[in-house]
Amino acid sequence: MSASPAAALLAAAALAVRAAGCTAAPATAAPSLPRLDAQTSLLVVAPHPDDETLCCAGVIQRVARAGGRASVVWITSGDASELDLLLIEKSLFVKPEEARALAATRMREAREASARLGVPAAGQLFLGYPDRGVLRLLTDHRATPYTSGSTGAAAVPYRAALFPGHPYTGESLERDFAAVLERVQPTLILAPSPRDSHPDHRAAGLLTIAVSTRRGGLPGVRYWIVHGGEGWPSPRGLLPGVPLTAAPRSRGLALAVFALEPAEEDHMLEALRAYDTQMRTLAPFLLAFVRSTELFASLPGAELAPQ
Repeated sequence: MSASPAAALLAAAALAVRAAGCTAAPATAAPSLPRLDAQTSLLVVAPHPDDETLCCAGVIQRVARAGGRASVVWITSGDASELDLLLIEKSLFVKPEEARALAATRMREAREASARLGVPAAGQLFLGYPDRGVLRLLTDHRATPYTSGSTGAAAVPYRAALFPGHPYTGESLERDFAAVLERVQPTLILAPSPRDSHPDHRAAGLLTIAVSTRRGGLPGVRYWIVHGGEGWPSPRGLLPGVPLTAAPRSRGLALAVFALEPAEEDHMLEALRAYDTQMRTLAPFLLAFVRSTELFASLPGAELAPQ
């Protein structure tokens, strides 16, 4: 019997990690990020609009200020945010056109937030794949189109996306992501950790590992986490000048500490405030990421992702 698509994907990712020398990582400081200068081409892989600001705002600003190129690729446009849709539409029964309208709003917010961090319009890249469906694409729907439960779409429905009309399949997503890598030619990729508890984040991490490995770029990837364990980050709310603590789901991984300058922390807050839809529903959680440090693992973890 052949392996399932899910098992095949995880096996391929595991081989990639072992090839990069990933064994059980000690709980010590990881090597710092590569030098950020005019030669840096940074790509931040964001599962949803706002993720790039939560975990990578400081690095984005530093690259832009150094004269390098900063780009963000958003895998989804956040069209299945139940709290946002409930608040905006005041109904538990959301129509597909309302979910697509939310996506248009969140893409507009993403453009504003990333611009505040120094990402030019040419570096603001949207793929438009289904929110809350990315892991399904990489497992059960590698070749068979997936239909979004929020928008009703089975292909990218957004004209603002890089590839409108591309089918919601894992094969299509991998091709589109590879096209982004070809376009950006990143020297540094900041991607979600496969240990993140959110399935879209885990999937974005696995996608980055698989496609980067084929291109020989896995050593240039660093991993960050948003959904890192119950109650994390703690305390909730805005505490400027306070370092970010390691997430419980990062336990055992060596983490590089990137220190933000006070002005960078201020600009991170300004960028986060561009996400009005999210701030209305999740402000205490989002503001807890506005800290004086950002944390990155150089390896994703031997076990890759919790099942």
